[in-house]
Amino acid sequence: MDDTYEQEWREGYTPATAMEEASRCLLCQDAPCSQDCPASTDPAKFIRSIRFLNEEGAVETIFENNALGDICARVCPTERYCQKGCSRTDIDHPIDIKGLQRYATDYAYDISMKVLEAGPDTGHSIAIVGSGPAALQAAASLRCFGHAVDIYERQPTPGGMLVHGIPAYRLPDDIVNRAISRVKELGATIHCDVSIGTGPNDDITIGQLLGKHDAVLLDPGLSEGKMLPIFKDNDNVKLAVDFLDEVRSSKGTMKVPDNVLVIGGGDVAMDVSTTLKKLGVPTVTDVIWECSCEFLASKEELDGAREMGVTLIDGYEPKEASGHQVTFKHRVIDSTLTISADLIILAVGQRADLDHLGVDLDLKGVEMAQEGPATSDPHIFVTGDIAQGDKTVVWAVRRGKEAAGAIDASLKGGE
Repeated sequence: MDDTYEQEWREGYTPATAMEEASRCLLCQDAPCSQDCPASTDPAKFIRSIRFLNEEGAVETIFENNALGDICARVCPTERYCQKGCSRTDIDHPIDIKGLQRYATDYAYDISMKVLEAGPDTGHSIAIVGSGPAALQAAASLRCFGHAVDIYERQPTPGGMLVHGIPAYRLPDDIVNRAISRVKELGATIHCDVSIGTGPNDDITIGQLLGKHDAVLLDPGLSEGKMLPIFKDNDNVKLAVDFLDEVRSSKGTMKVPDNVLVIGGGDVAMDVSTTLKKLGVPTVTDVIWECSCEFLASKEELDGAREMGVTLIDGYEPKEASGHQVTFKHRVIDSTLTISADLIILAVGQRADLDHLGVDLDLKGVEMAQEGPATSDPHIFVTGDIAQGDKTVVWAVRRGKEAAGAIDASLKGGE
């Protein structure tokens, strides 16, 4: 295993430096940072707790609202949410909310502190299909309500894109395992290597799950990468989701050529680009459809890519491809660009594979967000990336909480 691949790329706070950073907080009334968290975690409250040496209070604030608080502390694009509203920004720079959340959640692990507890048994049972972040949060919330939860995951290990998509140096395996253990300790049962659907190789159908459980929650994730037509059947092309999964499975030991072209401008494209640099690839070029003022990737990811030596070319759209060569045309100016690379990786979006599930839920389609957790079947709910909201872990937490609340209300309404 390559130890440098799994080494976190940002150092955590010590007690002294955490106190120093928390002391920068202006202690705002009606703090704007707390109003901008999709998971409804209260940054102002846990920062205040750290500032006044109450780490346990900070831990409670975080995990009571977010069962994946330690994961979000590493991968949440906080500049889009809580830090965007930080009042300190007008003075110098916003409080490092994510860093302080990481400090508090690491502290909880170090002292084996538990916050969440399962509620009294209700006699109800819910099946969750998939084990990504929304599913894990929904499972934790449902257990706190007192409902039995069985999670069905088709992969050998749970976690969804947490373990198959996000690079280990951004989100180490042990952090994901902590969150999964937290859900298990609440009493949820996780069944791996179980495929749900109507295909010949599937193990159980949605209908059979409904025969065993009071409700089914679907979190299939956006597990399939999109292929652009000009790259179809090109042996020199990989999809980003497949590449990241291969790297993570190999623990950073897979061989990659010296000249790689990445196409895409979101967080996944940045993950691919920085992963390539971590693997020692000398020439990584990322061509991005958006112009620089439109970039979709988080500032942290963009800064990380630049720091690691990734070449970023903005405003170009791929028009022709043959073998190792791709020709791009600029969206605004009269300019073309031709690049040859040993490997081409597409990070141009992902889609959900729902056809094999064998249910017709009147969803808007995999390209659009479902407006809420309820479907046309009163016993089937959806969450995760096929539900409305940003495709980030913190939004997955929000959607998982919303789905759990909707299921709980539905079950109580039927009593």
